[in-house]
Amino acid sequence: MRLTDLLHPHLDGVTTVVDAAGPGLSLEPYVHLPDGVALLGDDGERDIGATELVLLSYGPDPALHGTEAGCLAVLARMRPGARGLLLFGHPGPEPPYHRLLDGLVAQRCQVLRAAPLDYAHLHAGAVFARLGTDELLPPHDWFGRPVPDGGFATTLRTAGEYVLADLVSRSLRARHLDLQRRAEEAERARDTVREDGLADRLAAAVREKERLASALRGARARVEVLQARVTMLEGSTSLQVGKALVSAARSPRHRAARLPRELYGLWRARATRKPAPASPASPASPAAADGAAAVVADDRLHLVHRAFSCAPRDRLVIAGVLTDRTAEDFAADAVVNRPLPHDGGLLVRRTDPDAVVVQLSACTQDGPWSLTGTGLAPDLDRRLVELLTEARALGRSAVLWRDAPASAAPGLAHLAWDAVLDADTGVRLSRLDPAADGRERLREAFQWDSTRVRLAELARLVGAPDPLDGRRVAVLAAPRGRHDVARLVAQVLGQQHRPAEVVVPDPAGLEELAGAGVAVRTGPPTAAWVADWTDLTEERPDTLLLDLMCAQEYSGADALGHAPGDADLTFVPALRRPLLVRRALYLTGAPPETWCGRGYRLFAVRGKEPS
Repeated sequence: MRLTDLLHPHLDGVTTVVDAAGPGLSLEPYVHLPDGVALLGDDGERDIGATELVLLSYGPDPALHGTEAGCLAVLARMRPGARGLLLFGHPGPEPPYHRLLDGLVAQRCQVLRAAPLDYAHLHAGAVFARLGTDELLPPHDWFGRPVPDGGFATTLRTAGEYVLADLVSRSLRARHLDLQRRAEEAERARDTVREDGLADRLAAAVREKERLASALRGARARVEVLQARVTMLEGSTSLQVGKALVSAARSPRHRAARLPRELYGLWRARATRKPAPASPASPASPAAADGAAAVVADDRLHLVHRAFSCAPRDRLVIAGVLTDRTAEDFAADAVVNRPLPHDGGLLVRRTDPDAVVVQLSACTQDGPWSLTGTGLAPDLDRRLVELLTEARALGRSAVLWRDAPASAAPGLAHLAWDAVLDADTGVRLSRLDPAADGRERLREAFQWDSTRVRLAELARLVGAPDPLDGRRVAVLAAPRGRHDVARLVAQVLGQQHRPAEVVVPDPAGLEELAGAGVAVRTGPPTAAWVADWTDLTEERPDTLLLDLMCAQEYSGADALGHAPGDADLTFVPALRRPLLVRRALYLTGAPPETWCGRGYRLFAVRGKEPS
């Protein structure tokens, strides 16, 4: 919830809002007061009258949120009829309201409504009023509307709601504590497994190093033998005779006459040849032998040439034992390499994946890894163990994707996994039919059940690039006054698929967006998609960006928007009004009427027209 959603229903009869929040907070960009309501600072001395509402804050950082004593001092200056909004900066679902509750009661203040806030530094807020009589004011319901009953009925409602809310909160707190305890136990078990796995990976790395060093020494020994044989062959009489004969055959006129003399010289040299003393430069000398030994003892390999790419890895890379359908779906958002039983270790070394993923369904269905983990194919079990050992030697995570009952392949549970995902592999949006399944199913799959969401969970486990970065949207706007700023903030924060950044010429007055986690910046957009919201007078539904991104992920288009003839969810040759454009296409600066001719894919989405 936004601060305005909590504050504005209680501004009836209020002419002045007094900002008495913490010294590090500036709440003016958050309140967006209507015309006729002024915002003033608090001098710390004057009373808060009946037509005024005071803003207070209390949190863990006194320099930012203020202190408990400061809040109590302001409460003491409130007169009957005055109202207040208390903001909590404490993270978590339970702010320490009990520290101020006695002060509120002592000053005859009644809490009318409390709700969580969606900001990085403000997590909850409560609206209260200073009573002038002994009658309670009617509270507000779940939708922020005041309950019409008053008097004794309000007292009964408050007492009943307190008891029932405490019942619900106690069960939720117990559930929260239980989940927290399980998370701590799982983390301790994961640390133990990680330590054991680290020892296994270290031992495997040492074994691999010894194997490579042994292979290198054997290769160098073979090279030395071959060099000795080549030297012997080059000094042999047979080779020299062959060279003389070939030379004479190539030039009979000049070389044939000298051939007998050359052969006689070779015979005399062979008869009188004696072993020559080893010179310091000779390969057989002790110095050369020491140099050769030094070369052999050097474990480093110096390559003459090496080609590499210095670009950062921006996609998740998987080496996966996967089914055909899963591999096809994953390939839309990640680099997928599928090892076979005979080349798994080589593929892992060459591709250097972020994770080695084993899908349980791939071990129970038809395929090269069928029957793995069932005990019916010991050779495949051994190959899988070798594959996981190779991954650990490279420092990569081994993940079991348990999308089927564990009893189908019980042998997999006995292997050492860095992580286990108990979920299906999701649905690829392009496999859905919007006409048959409907927009609601498309939205649900996009937010919770899509393949990209499942891969994002895997990426978080292994520390790889997040596939959901491809859904980031940048909104382009140019607000010209405080009313435009308020309208822009309301439209951005009201979107079910919230933009990642807002690009404006001047970021002044948009601190609420930054507090809600939306980046505010100037210059060119950095998100993958761009939405032009320059016209802030247009009414935009809260599902606008959600439907556009659903349609994009379904179609794979480069630009989406309204098309002539009210076409909907279909490819078109031109767009009457682009609503969402790929960043690379936007930065080209090409006119929209030329996009189709340049090879870009345009997709029509019928939405709400501007009023």
